[in-house]
Amino acid sequence: MATEFDKIFLTLAIVEFIIGMLGNVFTGLVNCSEGIKNQKVFSVDFILTCLAISTIGQLLVVLFDSCVAGLAPHLYATDRVGKPVAMLWHMTNHLTTWLATCLSIFYFFKIAHFPHSLFLWLRWRMNRVIAILLTLSLFLLIFDCLVIEMFMDISLNIIDKSNLTLYLDESKTLYDKLSLLKTLLSLNSFIPFSLCLTSLLFLFLSLVRHTRNLKLSSLGSRDSSTEAHRRAMKMVMSFLFLFIVHFFSLQVTNWTFCILGNNKYTQFVMLALNAFPSCHSFILILGNSKLRQTAVRLLWHLRNYTKRLNPLPL
Repeated sequence: MATEFDKIFLTLAIVEFIIGMLGNVFTGLVNCSEGIKNQKVFSVDFILTCLAISTIGQLLVVLFDSCVAGLAPHLYATDRVGKPVAMLWHMTNHLTTWLATCLSIFYFFKIAHFPHSLFLWLRWRMNRVIAILLTLSLFLLIFDCLVIEMFMDISLNIIDKSNLTLYLDESKTLYDKLSLLKTLLSLNSFIPFSLCLTSLLFLFLSLVRHTRNLKLSSLGSRDSSTEAHRRAMKMVMSFLFLFIVHFFSLQVTNWTFCILGNNKYTQFVMLALNAFPSCHSFILILGNSKLRQTAVRLLWHLRNYTKRLNPLPL
């Protein structure tokens, strides 16, 4: 029987799901329609579309995960549900994180200005750099899946044997293995975080350098390039903030699940964990001029349609 807290948790999880689906379906449809209309797909549109698709997949897994956590938490202790759900969630989360990282790197190469020969060489081969990063992420995904499988086996082993009072030495061995696997997963997440942080720092340095050059040439401190720098920095900073919340929520969720099982504390942290796929799409819409203008036109049409349906009384 679902408790009052379970009902609140499910309601909030469904609200997060609806918000995330609205933003990502909108992003995917706009980019696909533009690609079909122009018969040409740009790099940023391809990354945004793949990011929207992977996030939609993650949101579907999150919704199923939340329903299991709220309605049938005992299923987490079985291989049939616990392991497949965890594997699917980590796969979609891995792809979403790396695609968002590639998007940050794309904005860095597209907007930043440095006279260094290495930067110019990489910028000229920007699409190849993105393709290499995506290929690297697929290899890391295979490693991630192997680690997750071992992690879930040990977690389920701890949950199964917790009722039988584990011997101290056996319990310590299992938790030591669990700590090692968690460290490997954390290192895997550290790579995209480092790349995004590096992109943000170099964008900031490029903005400082560009602003100084404008002041020296008496052109002021604001132009189209300056605004592009600031928009890109806001997007990368927002992604980093959500990623940090997401990363720490994931660590807390893993530990609380292993130690306390599926309870209200684990469910509460899961809500913070799912904020990343739900909110990130709206940050991308606000930062992308094409998506932002399309969203404004759509809202304007919806407003006019609502006025026609409900005319003001004379």
